[in-house]
This record gives sequence, C-alpha cells and structure tokens, in this order.
Amino acid sequence: MSTLDLDAPATPTALSVTHDGGVATVRLERPEAANALDRTLWRELRDTFTALDADPGVRVVVLAGAGKHFCAGIDLSMLAEIQGMAPDGADPGRAREALRRLILDLQDVLTTVERCRVPVLAAIQGVCVGAGLDLAVACDLRYATPRTKFSLKEVDMGLAADVGVLQRLPRIVGEGRAREMAYTCRDVRGPEAETMGLVNACVEADDPEGLVAHVQEIARALAAKSPLAMRGTKHAITYARDHSVADGLDQIATWNASALISDDLTEAVTAFSQGRAPRYAD
Repeated sequence: MSTLDLDAPATPTALSVTHDGGVATVRLERPEAANALDRTLWRELRDTFTALDADPGVRVVVLAGAGKHFCAGIDLSMLAEIQGMAPDGADPGRAREALRRLILDLQDVLTTVERCRVPVLAAIQGVCVGAGLDLAVACDLRYATPRTKFSLKEVDMGLAADVGVLQRLPRIVGEGRAREMAYTCRDVRGPEAETMGLVNACVEADDPEGLVAHVQEIARALAAKSPLAMRGTKHAITYARDHSVADGLDQIATWNASALISDDLTEAVTAFSQGRAPRYAD
C-alpha cells in the first residue's frame, strides 16, 4: 500500500528561510501554484519549524507566501495521491488505518508550527483557503490586507476539514462565526477578518512585500523583548486554551518557579533603572 512518506529526507526546495537578527522569515516558495501545499512543502514545513524551535538565536518567526498569494490549500496532486492509497484489492481496514495515520501526520505538521516556542506571525496576502487557513490559524498572530481572501472550501468539496482549522478557528473567532465560515464556504475579506478577530490587523499595503515589511517590523519589536518571558507567555496562553483556569494557574506557577529568577529579569530591571533599552542573551 502506498504512503506519502512525509519523513523522507530532502534538500529544501519549496520554502526559504532568511534571518535578520532574531527574526526568521519563512516563505512558501511555490508562487506558480499559489503556494499550494504539496508533499514536499508539508515535509519542509515540519523540518523548518522544528529547526527554528531548536535555534536559540531565533526569537520570532514571520511566515509569508511568495508571489501574489499566501496559500491556496492542499495541492491537487497530493489529493490524487491520497485517493490512490487504497488500490483495488487492498484490505479496506488496513487502507483506512493508513489514511488515518496520514491525516494524523498532516495534523502534526501544522501543530509543529503552533508548538514552535517563539511567536509565529503570518503575513497573509491574496488567497488563504482550505489548508492555507489551517496553517494560518496555527500561527500566533495574523496580518492581512483589505484584498486578502479567507475561506474554508472543504464542505463544497464534499469533505470535512481535518487538519486543525475546525479545532482552532472557533477559539479565535467564536463558535458561531467559525460554523458560518465552515458551512457556507463563503469568502471573508481582510476588513471583515479584522472585525471578527481572525486577523490582528488589516494593513494597507501596495504589494505583498509591503505587508511582509510591516509584519517584520512588528516581529523586530517582539524580538527585542526577553526571549525567556516571551516563550513562557506563549506556552502559558496555549496551555490555558486547552485546560481549565485552575490547570493554567498551576502551569504558570510551575513555569515561574523555574524561570522567574533569571538574567532576563535582572537585565530588565537594570535597563529600566538606567534609562536604556535592555539587551537580552539568546
């Protein structure tokens, strides 16, 4: 039985990573396909965000798409591969077990973006549909333009979205809005996305690079803050989303019991008393 083998080693070809101080910018590099997620791009997303998470010099990540669009969802060639995973004569039970494992693996790719211990800021231009929206809602902050178009197209394609958007989107925009987007599959433009809380800001930008530059400026401001405090804050918010208030309070007490007394705290207090910007170690 065939598989998509997302763990096969490969030299990155479908995305690029650049560094500017503590800010890493990751670009999806399939503009000819509106950055649709093919097998290579899925694999490289996981590998890249795993590496960025482990790099102490990376304090913030900006995620963007090359060309006119952020991401047009899963690539049709990959859908065809998935449909071919159960050839004639195959045991249906084993075929469906393999499909479940694949779905779980694709979910884990996007969870790798969410798990990255530093803030991930998405600069979203053009279309952000299907799996592209799954990717966007796995990020911490999202920025769009008035012309950005968000939509969940899965129901119109005869399936239920299965790699994270139905679980994360309601916690961002509320259950009612998430249901309406998922059921109707209608387009949501940048200004409405800002109103409903799907994006943090709708940015007037003449071109995609203007949007990316705006988000990178925000990223540089975040990168100047205490890396330890930023990582602890991200972890606490994500943890609290999925647990009770009591559990969240216990978690942050444990975190600060280990991380509150730090060189970052000393530097923050010293810099404030000296009237200068703090300088934190990686």
